[in-house]
Amino acid sequence: MTQATDARPATLEAGAAGPPPLSSPAPLRPSPDFGPTDWARGWAVTLFLTLVAGLTRFIMLGYPTDAHTPVFDEKHYAPQGWQMLTGGGVEDNPGYGLVVHPPVGKQMIALGEWIFGYSGWGWRFTAAVSGTLMVLLVIRIVRRMTRSTLIGAFAGILLICDGLTFVSSRLGMLDIFQALFVLAAFGCLIVDRDEMRERIALVDVQGRLYDSEFGPRFGVRWWRFGAGVLLGLACGTKWSGIYWVVGFAAMSLAFDLAARRGYRVRRPWAGVAVRDLAPTVYGLVVIPFLVYMASFWGWFANEDSYDRYAVGVKVGHGGDFSWVPPALRGLWYYGGEVLTFHEGLTNSAGNHHPWESKPWTWFMGLRPMLYYYADGNVTGCGQSQCVKAVMAIGTPALWWLAFPVLGWALWRSFVRRDWRYAAVLVGYVFGIAPWFLNLDRQMYFFYAVPLAPFLAMAMALVLGDILGHAPPSGRRLSGAPEMQNFLPPVSERQGLGLLLVSIYLALVIANFIWLWPILTAMPITVGSWHDHLWLPSWR
Repeated sequence: MTQATDARPATLEAGAAGPPPLSSPAPLRPSPDFGPTDWARGWAVTLFLTLVAGLTRFIMLGYPTDAHTPVFDEKHYAPQGWQMLTGGGVEDNPGYGLVVHPPVGKQMIALGEWIFGYSGWGWRFTAAVSGTLMVLLVIRIVRRMTRSTLIGAFAGILLICDGLTFVSSRLGMLDIFQALFVLAAFGCLIVDRDEMRERIALVDVQGRLYDSEFGPRFGVRWWRFGAGVLLGLACGTKWSGIYWVVGFAAMSLAFDLAARRGYRVRRPWAGVAVRDLAPTVYGLVVIPFLVYMASFWGWFANEDSYDRYAVGVKVGHGGDFSWVPPALRGLWYYGGEVLTFHEGLTNSAGNHHPWESKPWTWFMGLRPMLYYYADGNVTGCGQSQCVKAVMAIGTPALWWLAFPVLGWALWRSFVRRDWRYAAVLVGYVFGIAPWFLNLDRQMYFFYAVPLAPFLAMAMALVLGDILGHAPPSGRRLSGAPEMQNFLPPVSERQGLGLLLVSIYLALVIANFIWLWPILTAMPITVGSWHDHLWLPSWR
């Protein structure tokens, strides 16, 4: 429960600064709104759309394969997951002689292989589960941010129909797991925001808000703890998870500052520094680090793990860090080897891939990723020559609008001070901006998988703004208080907004259906294959 400083009367000593005056041109306190209230309807919509997402992800999940073997980079991760399952929790990589990613993503793949064996269903099952859960999470997160089940449903529909997320949910690779953990951590922090505002509101009602100039302590924050665990799993899948650790820690502190300022705590900045900073570092930095270390349990437990006994062989026993246990020093050395491997995958070193892309193309998905292509002995298209392919394409009806959507989000964040857009921007920016720091290294569009849910959420918020608010009986649909004032009559404006939103969602769904054959390796004619390649950069 909520904690505060030592209890004493709310009336302050003579000469001390008292609470704000009882009258003001603006509200003295935020409205007591701590979450959506349509529980049954919210879950009915959520579960229905999640079922739709599951059907799309699981239909023919084991297809295609390369003669019953994995395709593309599944050839690394599916065998490594199987090695973990059968080899005491540790993997190797004969192709490189070095395992180049942390173990969590491969442990997830191993879970599916434990259930279904070494098959397409086995190494893709947990990816499909993860992609389905992402739809559920997006709906619940946007619903909570906007207090609107309808806007949450918009976000779920957009993510269901995103080609990049769809394809990534049907392959045994790592990025879908990182996207799930990052999105779930984001959702935990959104719930934590509401809970902390509810706690400080309770303290205010009890008359204890001004017991301390720093404001109340918030107490144990289990949702933030959960976010820390999930961020640790994201880092344990790919090292790029560290960027979201930084971004989400800053976002959580910003939420705390806004709550203290909203309830007129006398020294909100100092309150954050005194009350919130250390617990935030513990919950969103220390906990992720501990979870990341724990993910290497198999590496620590196995006698023949790569570089497990590097100390004394590749690293001397002495030195300034001789006090560190040899196992930890071995893991540090192993991490350095992995970093050296990734730093060597640069264009300047001659490492060019035909489907490589740079981050400036990811905003609109201008350079997709071809995972699978076959044009020999392919039948079923009704002609003598057929082809089939799996190409990860961000659905153009969604991704090609990224720049106007992000521009609107920036305006809403910095001009209108809309925290919802600002929070979504944190998730998006910390997923793409760091990749601009080293443009020489080899990159691919599937690195952008964690961006997809944040793009879908931003677009859903925009659709909510277009839709506006309900007629004067008056439940808001957009979730934005200032959207109440428009020149046209409310019902007419909402009718036009509903028309535009419906047309747009229909366009996204139609675009996804059109792409379906080249997202799922359906046999198509050569002419149809070329008709699906809309841009020269898609070829």
